[in-house]
Amino acid sequence: MINRRDFFGNLGTAALALMINPLKKLNQTLLNSNSMTPAILKTEPLGFQWPTLDPFLFCVHHEDYFPAGNENMGPNENYLKGRHIGDDFIIKDGFRMYHGKTVPGFPGHPHRGFETITIVRKGVVDHADSLGASGRYGNGDVQWMTAGKGVQHSEMFPLIHKDKDNTMELFQIWLNLPKKNKMVEPHFKMLWREKIPQLKFKDAANNETLVELIFGKLNSNTFYEAPPDSWASDPANELMILNIKMNEGAEWQLEGASKDVNRMLYFYEGESLTILEDKINSYCSIQLNPTQKVNLKAGKGGASILVLQGKPINEQVMQYGPFVMNTKEEINQAFEDYHKTQFGGWPWSRYDQVHDRTKNRFAKHADGTIEEKQS
Repeated sequence: MINRRDFFGNLGTAALALMINPLKKLNQTLLNSNSMTPAILKTEPLGFQWPTLDPFLFCVHHEDYFPAGNENMGPNENYLKGRHIGDDFIIKDGFRMYHGKTVPGFPGHPHRGFETITIVRKGVVDHADSLGASGRYGNGDVQWMTAGKGVQHSEMFPLIHKDKDNTMELFQIWLNLPKKNKMVEPHFKMLWREKIPQLKFKDAANNETLVELIFGKLNSNTFYEAPPDSWASDPANELMILNIKMNEGAEWQLEGASKDVNRMLYFYEGESLTILEDKINSYCSIQLNPTQKVNLKAGKGGASILVLQGKPINEQVMQYGPFVMNTKEEINQAFEDYHKTQFGGWPWSRYDQVHDRTKNRFAKHADGTIEEKQS
């Protein structure tokens, strides 16, 4: 039996320090780009936390070059010297421990009122939650979790390889829920890499662009696999998530969307990106006029771009730490409910729950359904 920890102490404040102020208004931080084409509304250099637009609340890109793992699937002790263990967000020796003390990652912490979308490009994530669900996913998989009325979950990054480095790269995105769905039952869905469309395009010079259609409609291609209560579950909301990899010199056109859609591009890898006639520097966000088609051209070394798009929910947002509601009273109620119920408690022997090193990718859902992969 494990002791429950106070939310305001080790659990809440520590486990969620990364996510302070995810609702910073973009208009207060983005730079006006009056000299650019009408297709580009604003640009901003990227920091650790990326600016977002309604219906998205938060986006961060994790990239860590973890070493080979020890018997506990963590780094050897010599790597832990000089770190603020339990609150380690400064890159040292190529990686961060985050809130993990033995294994890197985010031990058990609560959420209410929104969704998390975790896109793992490299490495694996071990999931466990207060409903008894669990899983391991990575190397191209996506987990989409609806927190709804409340859930605790952990996201750990086990160093499963003992004989080589364990590189981790992932995006974590917070997607808001409309008021009518804030208190739905928690749910998570796996988008396994084998199912996510990988669309290849070649330009006139035979340069390739690979577009990973994580969600939405792109030209004649569709992939609608959101949880049932998500804002994304209605195609009319035009939610789209793309991860684009362009070879050096490649050109590709992004089609337009409806006028009331919010569309953000995040140029996170490469030296330069040309959008129509404007050259964009590396590691920069670009807010686009959604109605315009835009031609993209990758500079030296190619370009990697994340796209987040959707119609805004247009409701008041009240956020405090791990809870996103519509009013202050609802936030107070979320804290009260969490203290009373722990959102179902924590059924695992440790808050930094990890699975057996030899376990393949899998998902065990709260209803007992099990999905297993062969690798």
